[in-house]
Amino acid sequence: MRRIDVFGIGFGIFFAGGLAYILLRQVGLNSVDAGIWSQVLLVGGLVGWLLTYAFRAFSKKMTYHQQREQYEEAFFQKRLAELSPEELAKIQAEIEQEEQSQI
Repeated sequence: MRRIDVFGIGFGIFFAGGLAYILLRQVGLNSVDAGIWSQVLLVGGLVGWLLTYAFRAFSKKMTYHQQREQYEEAFFQKRLAELSPEELAKIQAEIEQEEQSQI
Protein backbone atom coordinates (compact mmCIF):
# COMPACT_ATOMS: atom_id res chain seq x y z
CA MET A 1 0.00 0.00 0.00
CA ARG A 2 1.33 3.39 -0.94
CA ARG A 3 1.53 6.34 1.41
CA ILE A 4 -1.08 8.26 -0.57
CA ASP A 5 -3.47 5.32 -0.17
CA VAL A 6 -3.09 5.47 3.60
CA PHE A 7 -3.83 9.20 3.58
CA GLY A 8 -6.86 8.63 1.36
CA ILE A 9 -8.24 5.92 3.64
CA GLY A 10 -7.62 8.11 6.71
CA PHE A 11 -9.42 11.08 5.20
CA GLY A 12 -12.23 8.79 4.01
CA ILE A 13 -12.77 7.49 7.54
CA PHE A 14 -12.64 11.05 8.90
CA PHE A 15 -15.28 12.25 6.43
CA ALA A 16 -17.43 9.16 6.99
CA GLY A 17 -17.46 9.94 10.72
CA GLY A 18 -18.48 13.53 9.99
CA LEU A 19 -21.19 12.33 7.63
CA ALA A 20 -22.49 9.89 10.27
CA TYR A 21 -22.58 12.76 12.78
CA ILE A 22 -24.51 14.97 10.37
CA LEU A 23 -26.97 12.19 9.53
CA LEU A 24 -27.54 11.42 13.20
CA ARG A 25 -28.18 15.12 13.85
CA GLN A 26 -30.68 15.16 10.97
CA VAL A 27 -32.46 12.13 12.46
CA GLY A 28 -33.05 14.14 15.63
CA LEU A 29 -30.27 13.32 18.08
CA ASN A 30 -28.68 16.15 20.01
CA SER A 31 -25.03 16.97 19.33
CA VAL A 32 -23.66 14.97 22.30
CA ASP A 33 -25.61 11.81 21.47
CA ALA A 34 -24.82 12.13 17.76
CA GLY A 35 -21.10 12.48 18.63
CA ILE A 36 -21.18 9.45 20.89
CA TRP A 37 -22.99 7.27 18.33
CA SER A 38 -20.71 8.34 15.49
CA GLN A 39 -17.74 7.36 17.68
CA VAL A 40 -19.41 4.02 18.47
CA LEU A 41 -19.75 3.37 14.73
CA LEU A 42 -16.10 4.29 14.17
CA VAL A 43 -14.80 2.10 16.99
CA GLY A 44 -17.09 -0.77 15.95
CA GLY A 45 -15.78 -0.55 12.39
CA LEU A 46 -12.17 -0.48 13.56
CA VAL A 47 -12.69 -3.46 15.89
CA GLY A 48 -14.36 -5.37 13.06
CA TRP A 49 -11.46 -4.60 10.71
CA LEU A 50 -8.97 -5.64 13.41
CA LEU A 51 -10.74 -8.97 13.88
CA THR A 52 -10.66 -9.70 10.14
CA TYR A 53 -6.97 -8.74 10.05
CA ALA A 54 -6.16 -11.02 12.98
CA PHE A 55 -8.09 -13.88 11.36
CA ARG A 56 -6.20 -13.45 8.07
CA ALA A 57 -2.87 -13.21 9.90
CA PHE A 58 -3.38 -16.35 12.00
CA SER A 59 -4.83 -18.38 9.14
CA LYS A 60 -1.98 -17.22 6.85
CA LYS A 61 -4.41 -15.92 4.24
CA MET A 62 -2.57 -12.63 3.87
CA THR A 63 -1.18 -11.53 0.51
CA TYR A 64 2.44 -11.83 1.68
CA HIS A 65 2.08 -15.48 2.65
CA GLN A 66 0.28 -16.34 -0.56
CA GLN A 67 2.87 -14.57 -2.70
CA ARG A 68 5.70 -16.29 -0.84
CA GLU A 69 4.15 -19.73 -1.34
CA GLN A 70 3.63 -19.04 -5.05
CA TYR A 71 7.23 -17.84 -5.39
CA GLU A 72 8.64 -20.89 -3.62
CA GLU A 73 6.54 -23.24 -5.74
CA ALA A 74 7.64 -21.52 -8.97
CA PHE A 75 11.27 -21.55 -7.80
CA PHE A 76 11.23 -25.28 -7.09
CA GLN A 77 9.43 -26.03 -10.36
CA LYS A 78 12.13 -24.11 -12.24
CA ARG A 79 14.91 -25.92 -10.37
CA LEU A 80 13.23 -29.26 -11.06
CA ALA A 81 13.00 -28.45 -14.78
CA GLU A 82 16.73 -27.61 -14.85
CA LEU A 83 17.77 -31.00 -13.48
CA SER A 84 19.23 -33.56 -15.82
CA PRO A 85 17.52 -36.96 -16.03
CA GLU A 86 20.42 -38.54 -14.09
CA GLU A 87 20.14 -36.00 -11.28
CA LEU A 88 16.38 -36.44 -11.17
CA ALA A 89 16.72 -40.23 -10.96
CA LYS A 90 19.28 -39.86 -8.16
CA ILE A 91 16.96 -37.58 -6.15
CA GLN A 92 14.03 -39.94 -6.66
CA ALA A 93 16.13 -42.86 -5.44
CA GLU A 94 17.11 -40.88 -2.32
CA ILE A 95 13.47 -40.04 -1.62
CA GLU A 96 12.41 -43.66 -1.98
CA GLN A 97 15.24 -44.72 0.31
CA GLU A 98 14.15 -42.21 2.96
CA GLU A 99 10.54 -43.38 2.69
CA GLN A 100 11.63 -47.00 3.17
CA SER A 101 13.71 -46.11 6.22
CA GLN A 102 10.78 -44.29 7.85
CA ILE A 103 8.48 -47.28 7.58
